[in-house]
Amino acid sequence: MRLSLLSGWLVPAAAGLLLAGCQGKTSTSETATTMAGTEAAPTDTASVAAPNDGITPALIAQHIKVLASDEYQGRRPFTAGEDKATAYLASEFKKLGLQPGANGSYFQAVPLVEIAGKPDSIATVTGNGKTLQLKYRDDFMFLTEQEKPVVTIKDSPLVFAGYGVTAPEYQWDDYAGLDVKGKTVVVLINDPGNAGDDSTMFKGKAMTYYGRWGYKYEEAARHGATGLLIIHDTKPASYPWTVVQSSNGGAKLHPQTPDHGASKVALEGWMTLDAAKRLFTAAGQSYNEAYTAANKRGFKGKALGLSLSTTIRNKVTRKTSKNVVAVLPGTTRPQEYIIYSAHWDHLGVGKAIAGDSIYNGALDNASGCAGLLAIATAFKQAQEKPQRSIIFLAVTGEEQGLLGSDYYAQHPLFPVKNTVADINMDELLAFGPMRDVTVVGYGQSELDDYARAAAKEQNRYVIPFQHPETGSFYRSDHFSFAKVGIPALYASGQFESRLHGKAFAEKQRKDFEEKAYHQPADQYDPAWDLRGAAEDARLMFRVGQKLAGETTFPKWKDGSEFKATREKSGPGK
Repeated sequence: MRLSLLSGWLVPAAAGLLLAGCQGKTSTSETATTMAGTEAAPTDTASVAAPNDGITPALIAQHIKVLASDEYQGRRPFTAGEDKATAYLASEFKKLGLQPGANGSYFQAVPLVEIAGKPDSIATVTGNGKTLQLKYRDDFMFLTEQEKPVVTIKDSPLVFAGYGVTAPEYQWDDYAGLDVKGKTVVVLINDPGNAGDDSTMFKGKAMTYYGRWGYKYEEAARHGATGLLIIHDTKPASYPWTVVQSSNGGAKLHPQTPDHGASKVALEGWMTLDAAKRLFTAAGQSYNEAYTAANKRGFKGKALGLSLSTTIRNKVTRKTSKNVVAVLPGTTRPQEYIIYSAHWDHLGVGKAIAGDSIYNGALDNASGCAGLLAIATAFKQAQEKPQRSIIFLAVTGEEQGLLGSDYYAQHPLFPVKNTVADINMDELLAFGPMRDVTVVGYGQSELDDYARAAAKEQNRYVIPFQHPETGSFYRSDHFSFAKVGIPALYASGQFESRLHGKAFAEKQRKDFEEKAYHQPADQYDPAWDLRGAAEDARLMFRVGQKLAGETTFPKWKDGSEFKATREKSGPGK
């Protein structure tokens, strides 16, 4: 899902590729709620009658009800839930008459490693004549990507390094003058542009990739650190501590690597804001003063005079998960491809909340898979058959760090240079018809214009995502395609209910994120109003239909960090 916590999977070369085009510009991302090219809401609030294309709220509900049932046990990879979910999706695609993927199978094998880490219940911090004991889950969440039975951190010196960012294009280096080899780095969440009102610092309130925690872990590893701890603060993180707990406890999946994770920092961790303040107090320093200093140019990191000791005991298992792939061949240009993507996985069975331990993942993201199946139904029923091939891709491991989509992007079954676009669905909402079509990453590519045309057919309007500080562009599977140069569209109704207005929509979204997101409460409810979900799926269908009838390829816009990659390896290369 767009709010899920991502694993530190982006290699340094890819990170450099993604950031090379930024150059401090703020015009290509979701830096404001009004931007050139967006339009005002239509004054006519009437909804448009739904065409008889096979996409219905009832069909979407039917698929969600199955995929999010207790029988599927939360669809965690490497469980019976994976077997049931992937078999169901493949069976439904086959019923629709779709062909298997290029390998002759409805499945693409995705090799992963599962590390079930058990940290010490207490982590000990010593120094400055004091001893501070931090409690697992209450104060910290620790994990590792190193494939070892035991990872021991013994008296590792703690160093505060601001945001943990080295960004030459923004003239910013939190590691300047710091020696962190063999040490554990403590950093703030998000990036330096988020805290203040200076829109020229990084991208202002809009989070850059430097604000993502996967980047922070990798940057610490590049500087030779033993570990990195992120101070969790709910507002700049955009999710509460309970999400950190649910997403980082127990077994975690990671890509298989030749060095078995040896190049990663030994300790990847989070601590609460309260624990961080106690840590700084034990160091004889003020957290508030350190935070203020870290948000100013010229910041210099410094040692805290404290050391950390902890142990993580691991069970390491190397296994293979599955992406599900189905194809509707094009009639005249079958060697050109449009991908529809959604992740089938969720969190499985975990800590019981209100007596329920199954994290069903109904909206996140059984709804997206239901959208895939509904759109596939529409393409099969349409009189006008697509001239380009349509790929339906349900990926694994999104909740663990976009693992399935990233694997597909690096090991494509269909050539990247011939792939026209990715259209991604992650969490179709369930509180009725929406007037807006919110594009995450608005301003990046010409797909904005396709979304606008489809929105007008539904008497809707296009806006950028209204909370760019959350960094949502980097949090769902479309990002995996973008980073290899494929234009990607990730859009849905989010901010204005057609029936009840903006305040209602905001409250519904907030209630979901606080009460159900990554919790057992995200389960199917027959009282849901899925008319908006059906409209979103139809909009994505119409975008793909238009792309399938064209001979041109949509482009990244000037200033997008993905444009250069597409120009080097895209159509005609």
